[in-house]
Amino acid sequence: MTKTVVISGANRGIGFEMVKCYVAADDWHIIAACRTPQSADELNALAKANSNIEIVQLDVADAKSVADFANTVGDRTVDLLINNAGVIGGDHQSLGDIDYDEWMQTLAINTLGPIRVTEALIDNVRQSENGKIVAISSQLGAMQYQTQGRFAYNSSKAGLNRNMTLLASQLRADKIAIAMYHPGWVQTDMGGQEADITPSESAKALVKCFDELTLAGSGKFFKWNGEPHVW
Repeated sequence: MTKTVVISGANRGIGFEMVKCYVAADDWHIIAACRTPQSADELNALAKANSNIEIVQLDVADAKSVADFANTVGDRTVDLLINNAGVIGGDHQSLGDIDYDEWMQTLAINTLGPIRVTEALIDNVRQSENGKIVAISSQLGAMQYQTQGRFAYNSSKAGLNRNMTLLASQLRADKIAIAMYHPGWVQTDMGGQEADITPSESAKALVKCFDELTLAGSGKFFKWNGEPHVW
């Protein structure tokens, strides 16, 4: 039986690699969401070669875009919602040099965006016999991780983690498993080329984690390899 996965930020980096993982699995219909489908060349090429990929426009920070996206999904069952879309937050995030408008935009995408999309699709996930909602977070959102600067990005991921725990508590009665994942230090536009692992390595490990997620792990924060992450 074919299952449906929704992936936000599916046009590049880890999101695009996850699309490729689910294509290879061959039993998934992939709703690949991104802000500008017309410029997502690699994703469009992959979709042209694989009929189980459906590309849909989605800006997670825009209420109308999310509503339009939900209308496109319609009443279809969503078995797995992957809140992957995110931004690093710009260059002005250090004390004495903070762009507050940029910070607000970072929160709109990284913190509010996953909740906005989840709220729009929650009835679709409820229809699944094994519904799951996951979010790509970061170790920089953990209070015990020592770092400096990046006020916008770090706070946005900390807020995301807390919001996901609230969702997990509220949706446990619906038997929907929810978790957050640090994807590792990945060689993406955000992570830079000096990072530890490739997007493909991260995505493959994350997809395995999503498959193994149960209600026992709901509300928890994990590393990309499945190990628990400190808060």
